[in-house]
Amino acid sequence: MLDPIALSPSAGLAVSPLCLGTMNFGVPGRGHQGDWTLGPDEAEPIFRAAIDAGIFYFDCANVYGVGATEEVVGGLLRKLLPRKDYVLTTKVAFPMSRNANDGGLSRKHIMESVDASLSRLGVDYLDQLIIHRHPHGIPGRVDPPIEETMEALHDVVKSGKALYLGGSSMFAWQFAQMQLTATYNGWTPFISMQNHYNLIYREEEREMIPYCLENGVGLTPWSPLARGILAGAYQGGFEGGSTARSKGQDRARTEGLYRGAADFQIAERVVEVAGKIGKTPAQVAIAWLKGKAGVTSPVVGVSKVSQLDSLVEAAVLKLDEEHVSYLEELYQPLENLLSIGVS
Repeated sequence: MLDPIALSPSAGLAVSPLCLGTMNFGVPGRGHQGDWTLGPDEAEPIFRAAIDAGIFYFDCANVYGVGATEEVVGGLLRKLLPRKDYVLTTKVAFPMSRNANDGGLSRKHIMESVDASLSRLGVDYLDQLIIHRHPHGIPGRVDPPIEETMEALHDVVKSGKALYLGGSSMFAWQFAQMQLTATYNGWTPFISMQNHYNLIYREEEREMIPYCLENGVGLTPWSPLARGILAGAYQGGFEGGSTARSKGQDRARTEGLYRGAADFQIAERVVEVAGKIGKTPAQVAIAWLKGKAGVTSPVVGVSKVSQLDSLVEAAVLKLDEEHVSYLEELYQPLENLLSIGVS
């Protein structure tokens, strides 16, 4: 049974040390993850197992399944737990349709999206609203003034529709700009950063993570298993996909994110260390991440109860310094994905 921890040094919100990501729950065939989506009947045993293990932090986004994920997640949580017993996050920014204003981080889209998310989830408030990207990082959308975005987010909090704010993948200078804008104007700042961070993508260690550590922002990394690479979903290369996700249309997205020459060599070392200590590769990858300063609750996605049980064990696993050094040794600097617009 996992013990609660603080989401962030700058807030009093308690969460579980793992966050259940929900991108793969919704309506099969709907949305960008449609070919590996689980419906509510398949998702319910996973939610029950998560709750039994002490996971009560759930991460969602309006764009997942084009709203379908929020409907499924909200329905299951309302069925399984009282509202006060779980922490629920959803995200806003990416387009929900081709409508010119149905995307981005303008006041109009933020306000309309929050109301729509609450309706789909069937709840009165969000514990945390996360902006899915920087206001100027949404392709094909108008770039609003930073002040417009931050004031609108502040108004969402003051209305009681969200209790806290979080950010997701952006440059550290952009995050600092937004935080300073909030502070200067007396608006609500971000308490967490959901960034892209794992053993084969560590560029966040250069600026974003030091900034967050210095300023009391909790880290809840996405893709801690590198979309299955670190869990063995790809056998030695992208051609070796062994799961519905790694063999489907999502493979192209994975190839776009992971371009390092040593990616699969690092993954092989994860397998090697796992064999030495009697654990699975996924457990080793999560344990490495949980051992990093500032990381509070990585967002993990699973499609089976057995996978969830394994990751719960990993949340309390400590790696020896020798193993950590061995896992990190092959990493080489990479081009920051944000600079080419694909993070």
